[in-house]
Amino acid sequence: MKDLIDYIARSLVDDPTQVEIKQDRAGASRVHIELRVAKEDMGRVIGKGGRVANAMRVLLRVAAAREGKQASLDVVEPR
Repeated sequence: MKDLIDYIARSLVDDPTQVEIKQDRAGASRVHIELRVAKEDMGRVIGKGGRVANAMRVLLRVAAAREGKQASLDVVEPR
């Protein structure tokens, strides 16, 4: 699941080296993923009205459901 988000995010941004993904397990069947990108690429990842970020969340949920898990994605402000 982490690889899916990594692939999508690196495909969207101008600077793929700034993509940082952190995956936490909040139990046996729950996964939480945090995505950080460069400040200049935040608009590309979030999209107009949050459409791109929501589409990434839907794809992540489908991939997790196939494995019998639940997953969530947060796009975190860059440092």
